[in-house]
Amino acid sequence: MITLDRITRSPEMMGGKACLRGMRVTVGTIVGLVAAGHSNAEILIAYPYLEEEDIRQGLAYAALNARLLLI
Repeated sequence: MITLDRITRSPEMMGGKACLRGMRVTVGTIVGLVAAGHSNAEILIAYPYLEEEDIRQGLAYAALNARLLLI
């Protein structure tokens, strides 16, 4: 089972988009950075308050939601 305990959603933050640990960093931002070819190390330098697990869960969340759209 996939644990997604670092993914939060609140209508008051970022318009209800999925964020990482209640911060103003959206899953979409992480997915976009990875899609643009940035490594996890580069993302962690740009966002020093994130952790490797945040990136992993953000990508897992995006993959799960993409899969649900195909069903």
